[in-house]
Amino acid sequence: MDRRHFGLGLMAGLGLGTLAPGRARATARWTPRRPIEFVIMAARGDGADRLARKIIAIIEKHRLSDQPIVPVNKDGRSGGEALDYLADKAGDPHVVMATLNSLFTTPLRNASVRADVTTLTPIASMAVENFVLWVNAETDIMTLDDYLAAARQAGPENWRMGGTGLGQEDSLVTDILVQATGVRHSYLRFEDSGAAAKSLIDKQVDATVSNPAEQMDYYAVDKTRPLATFSPLRLGAMPEVPTFRELGHDLVYLSQRSVVAPGDLPDGARGFYEKLFWKVHTSAEWRIYTDGEALYRHWLIGRMLSDYLHAELATHRAILKARGELG
Repeated sequence: MDRRHFGLGLMAGLGLGTLAPGRARATARWTPRRPIEFVIMAARGDGADRLARKIIAIIEKHRLSDQPIVPVNKDGRSGGEALDYLADKAGDPHVVMATLNSLFTTPLRNASVRADVTTLTPIASMAVENFVLWVNAETDIMTLDDYLAAARQAGPENWRMGGTGLGQEDSLVTDILVQATGVRHSYLRFEDSGAAAKSLIDKQVDATVSNPAEQMDYYAVDKTRPLATFSPLRLGAMPEVPTFRELGHDLVYLSQRSVVAPGDLPDGARGFYEKLFWKVHTSAEWRIYTDGEALYRHWLIGRMLSDYLHAELATHRAILKARGELG
């Protein structure tokens, strides 16, 4: 049995919360004096973008902030654009950023990126995203075995996997699948995960590895078919879909969805944001959203979040070394 577990440092905390921010520590009171930029290190329509915009919508609905929260997509250079932007904003308490696992991989791959986990201020972990292997629902592929047989018969030159680019989250997960099964494919890169998801509907590709959120609209109208999840347990939003673990391949990959801020953030600002995102995390809207998008709710702040992010950095360093990308 193949055993490849990535992103599992967080599993001990899934479904569990630390103390509510106000009880965790006393900090000087701070409130924003101008609009808050919510930087998103992903393109419009990506899973991380959808999540960030949902957070903003909940804040606006419940009037949790006196200042508006403005989404700013900076997905250039696999999120390197966003990280450099936060480096330039050191000490600015009016900027926060929604993350995905490129928070770890992009600085590891590119030493010129000027911010990473070690220099940013962790605010809160909000959720954990899963990955699923998808095919077009019009095919005869009903199971993982069907998929592997079809891919083998087609051969790597003719079996097309769609994604957002080599080295991105989806391609890391796809490589894990290739290593476990020995079934190879051609890889077609699309501008963003939304375009990659649509390419499956348009039959430009034969399969994708995507977050549930990116395929959920198509899945809801029977346009795509999930074959297996890279999650430790079946997902509540698609309980009929087995995990790879159930199918004999113990493959798990999870992507954290956290909020960070620039370095040198005043303690009072950090406390403000912890309380703000705690209110979002405990809202009914957040529960409904995460359940519907097949996300695990995950709450960490302070030292626990810092330790978790550093552990994930070490995990992704090991993944990239195994791929031959790092010395």
